[in-house]
Formats: sequence, C-alpha cells, structure tokens
Amino acid sequence: MIEIDGSFGEGGGQILRTSVALSAVTLKPVRIYNIRAKRKNPGLRRQHLTAVKALAEMTDAEVEGLYVGSREIIFKPKRLKGGKFYFDIGTAGSVSLVLQAITPASLFAPERVEVTVRGGTDVPLSPPIDYLRFVFYPLLERFGPKPEVILRRRGHYPRGGGIVEYKVDPPRRLGYWTEEERGEVIKIRGLSHCVKLPKHVAERQAKAAKELLEKYGYKVDIDLEWYPPERDPHLGPGSGIVLWAITEKSLLGGDSLGAKGKRAEIVGQEAAKKLLEDLNTNMALDRHMSDMIIPYLALGCGEGVVGGSKLTMHAWTHVHVVKKFLPEAKLEIVGELDKPFKLRAKGVCYET
Repeated sequence: MIEIDGSFGEGGGQILRTSVALSAVTLKPVRIYNIRAKRKNPGLRRQHLTAVKALAEMTDAEVEGLYVGSREIIFKPKRLKGGKFYFDIGTAGSVSLVLQAITPASLFAPERVEVTVRGGTDVPLSPPIDYLRFVFYPLLERFGPKPEVILRRRGHYPRGGGIVEYKVDPPRRLGYWTEEERGEVIKIRGLSHCVKLPKHVAERQAKAAKELLEKYGYKVDIDLEWYPPERDPHLGPGSGIVLWAITEKSLLGGDSLGAKGKRAEIVGQEAAKKLLEDLNTNMALDRHMSDMIIPYLALGCGEGVVGGSKLTMHAWTHVHVVKKFLPEAKLEIVGELDKPFKLRAKGVCYET
C-alpha cells in the first residue's frame, strides 16, 4: 500500500485529490494521513469528501475514515468502471476540484463516463468552472481525449447550487503535448458573468479588463453572461470573470471573483493583471495549468519539456505525489519557487 503524508509540501487538499485520483487509475491502494494538516481547518471538508466518494463509486473501492474532519483515509480500489454518476457536494464546495479529481480516472475507464456534480462553480480558492471550460479541458484535448463540460447553473459562495455535467469517451491511453514557450498571442477571449445582480456588474468587469489588456496592444473580446430577474435560476448572487489568451502554441488563463464590497472594476483588473503577469514570462502555461497538467504528463505517451509561468508549491508537491504512484515517470523541475520554470517530463504510457 502506498503511504502519503498529507502534510508534505503545500499540505492541502491537492495531495488528497491527486493521491486518490491516481489510486483509482492505477488500482494501487493508498493510505493518506495528516490530511490538510497545514490548513486552519484540517481534515476532510465536504468537497474533499465528495471527490473521494465519487472515485470510490467509480472504482467500487473500500474506503476507511471517510467523514468530515477525518485526517486519515485508506482507499482500496477494485476495478475502474464507466457509466452515469451523480454527486452532490451539499454546500458551495468546489465543483471544479471534484472534476479535477475524477478526470484522470474517467480517461481510463472501460466505457463512456457521464457525471453530474452539484455544488459551487465559482468559489474562492479554487478554479472557476469557466477556467476548466476554456483553458484546462481544451489543453487536455491535446493529449487525445475530447471531454465535454456543460454548465447548467452557476453556484456561488455561500449558497452553491451550481450544476455541471461532464462527459467523455475514454481514450484509455493518452498522447503527449509539451511546449516551452507560448508563441505569439493571437487574441484574448473572456467571459464576464453576474447572477442575481444588475447587468452593469458584468459589463464593468469586462470593460475594466479589456481596457487594461488593450493598453498592452492585445486584441480582446469578452462575452457577457447575465440574467433578467424573472429568468434567473440561481440560488444566490455572485460575479466573476475568466480571461484566456489564445496563442500560437498554447492557452493561458486569468480569473477573478466578485465579493461583497469589491468593485466590479477591481474584479476585471485583477483577472487581467494575472493574465498579463503570466503572458510576460513567455512560458507556455499559466501558473495554474503548470500544476494541473502534471499527472497527464506522467501518464501519457511521450516526453518533452513544458514551460510554466510560475512554480507554485502546489506544482512542486504534485510532482512528489505523482512519483509515488508512477515511479517510472520522469518529472524534473528546473527553476525556483514563484518564478518561471521548466519541467522535463517523460510519461509511462499508461494503458488500461
């Protein structure tokens, strides 16, 4: 059984999600202890619980210690399966983080996977669902799979209630994609949304982001999403914006969420500044995708060097955890924390 110390590195939920995800793919049992030891509320939260339950259902796994607040679990998968699944986080816990956890397993299932997840789609400290829709999954397609993500309803903190559908025909073997630099920026797209709020909130977010990006010479096109009060199905108010740069070789994203007392202009500028910071490194991947791509580089068929705009503790920890499950994979980080870096990678060509 593989042993994972959840206090290692960044010491958060990413270690748990990656460990259980790779356990589900490889069918190697895992014990994870000191779960989220470096967080102010250590142990499993609802969104972590849902991610583990989802992977347990997808693998007929035996699980010990699965309850809110638990600091140790044992996960013993039996067989990976496809089919239709429904998971309700029950709070505004992040739908995106649950999807992150189940995606690797879904790509190696023996048949089509269709998943509906209910929870928070745009919540703090997690990727907005639009980042997954317009950056993460489109880049993942370069490894071969063609996932489909349908946003049925948004869910903001604290009410949640968002609904997202995820569907994929598993390739059961991944190709490869690496790029060191992004190449020229072709254009920047974006989606600015607001729910249970006046239309001008989405408009102001978009305007502020566009003005800042155009100042640096970029072509920018930002769509608006808003709902008249009589046709707004959401449970609570919220807003946000996701921007993505379409470049010669890659996609890079930047995002920001609205909050009570936070001006819409600040939201738009925050997202634009994040994107500009990552674009200015000329690296192929933004700070988030530099981390999220690591398991797929390890599982895929090929080798190369990928350039990341910022080495985060998440990415550094991710490499450590992935090597536990796939020791044959080559993953070598060249760079320093909080700076642009390169990752030399060679996948194991995992196949089911």
